[in-house]
Amino acid sequence: MTPGEELLFCALGGSGEIGMNVNLYGTQGQWLMVDLGLTFADPDYPGIDLILPDLEFIEKQRDKLAGIVLTHGHEDHIGAIPYLVADLKTPLYATPFTAGLIAEKLEEEGLTGQVKLNVIARDASFEIGPFKLTYVALAHSIPEGNGLLIESPHGRIFHTGDWKIDETPVLGEPSSHEALERVGDQGILALVCDSTNVFQDAPSGSEAGVHEGLRNEVARAKGRVVVTTFASNAARLQTIGRVATETGRKVCMAGRSLDRIVRVAKSTGYLLDFPEIIGFDEAMRLPRKEVLIMATGGQGEQRAALGRIAFGNHDIKLTEGDTVIFSSKIIPGNEAAIGRIMNALSDLGVIIITDRQAHVHVSGHPGRPELAQMYDWIRPEIIVPVHGEPRHMAEHARFALSHGVPQAMLQRNGDLVRLAPDGPAKLTEVRVGRLVLDGDVILPADGSTITERRRLGFSGLITVALPISPDGKLAGTPVIRPFGVPIEEDRDDFIADATDSAEKAFNPSAAEDQLREAVRLAVRRCATAWTGKKPLVEVMLVRTIS
Repeated sequence: MTPGEELLFCALGGSGEIGMNVNLYGTQGQWLMVDLGLTFADPDYPGIDLILPDLEFIEKQRDKLAGIVLTHGHEDHIGAIPYLVADLKTPLYATPFTAGLIAEKLEEEGLTGQVKLNVIARDASFEIGPFKLTYVALAHSIPEGNGLLIESPHGRIFHTGDWKIDETPVLGEPSSHEALERVGDQGILALVCDSTNVFQDAPSGSEAGVHEGLRNEVARAKGRVVVTTFASNAARLQTIGRVATETGRKVCMAGRSLDRIVRVAKSTGYLLDFPEIIGFDEAMRLPRKEVLIMATGGQGEQRAALGRIAFGNHDIKLTEGDTVIFSSKIIPGNEAAIGRIMNALSDLGVIIITDRQAHVHVSGHPGRPELAQMYDWIRPEIIVPVHGEPRHMAEHARFALSHGVPQAMLQRNGDLVRLAPDGPAKLTEVRVGRLVLDGDVILPADGSTITERRRLGFSGLITVALPISPDGKLAGTPVIRPFGVPIEEDRDDFIADATDSAEKAFNPSAAEDQLREAVRLAVRRCATAWTGKKPLVEVMLVRTIS
């Protein structure tokens, strides 16, 4: 699939879902990738933390991939880089703060020096193959959020990345109305735009406005205070640090990703006045009213700091009268996991505060008034919604059309779209999918490992060991061990019945595969009769010497 004299667009992730953003632009025989993110696993993927995009489409033509440009440093935009970029063998381009985060990820995976990482100044223009690109500063909940002006021989694209309008963003540059109007003045073929908050009628609000709400809640707290937020939201960390100083509290940080963000932020000129950080031991020795803990895990991640604190598995301990402030939004799908942690905190007598009780969070994505303002500045011929579930993207298209954008292109992951000439038009569908990071191994999300793991979790496992004598007969009683099969106090009776079923199914004259399958089916039928479940059954033939 080689792009010709045309401008193509194809999302390999992030269109039809929130997270795992990967976007391709193609022209004159070459491709450009914008962002390479991941998403976090839910209970449908037992034992899995991270989900990666399947890049088979572009991996098969990696010689045509001119480069990867990163809009900003959130995990859903850069998180897959250390796992997938080595196979792509293509250079990366990012502004200083984002590049600092990427460099640490590459170092952790032992890839330093193996991947070329180009650090681009903010607002700079640069060329990658047939594309000319310019970073355009946009506010977001992380330093150096950027839109991308992508110029090609067949038209200009403005790719927003994640953004909002914020005149007082605490860290970094606010969006410049004048700069965005100048982008629109150049003539924009397509606006490829964030859809996350399209159902929100109000603007997202300024980061600076969170300061008062957080300060009021921390000031009235009687005991220890834990504030959990997205680690990458360095502006929020700045605000929390300032609140700690104003309320006479020392700052302790719980979570490796928080340490990394602060370290990279300081090295690139941010958080230079951040208060001194104390360790866990000192935090626990101080009077409870004199400490504020920043913690990861506000989305319910079991192994993150907040979850371990809630269940008593951390050096930081909370007691009755302490306060936990969730300075973050609940990402759809995480409600149950977050509720589990909140319930554990409640059992400790901890006071829980969310954005429903106080003004302790603002979103980093645009509401409808901000989207409308972007349309007026950019004046695109086509709106291409991305970064949203199907309902978000469909509503975004309707809203843009109602606001005067001439055309909308609704697409999903894998849709290969020609934007120009004679566009927009869907040409075909390419292969997309998901990979999972299972320990140190990358596997297909729909492969046998995950499928078997789901079945194990749903129905359990039974192992059957058949002792076989040299003449092919049973040399003893089959050994049956059930795991996760709902038999409880009937275990011994079930094993006896299953053993009898295995012995009756045993046919010494059958071929090994037929013998194994007959016993497997007999034992599973027995289990189904006892439990109504169909567990996995693994049959092993154990050859005896005599």
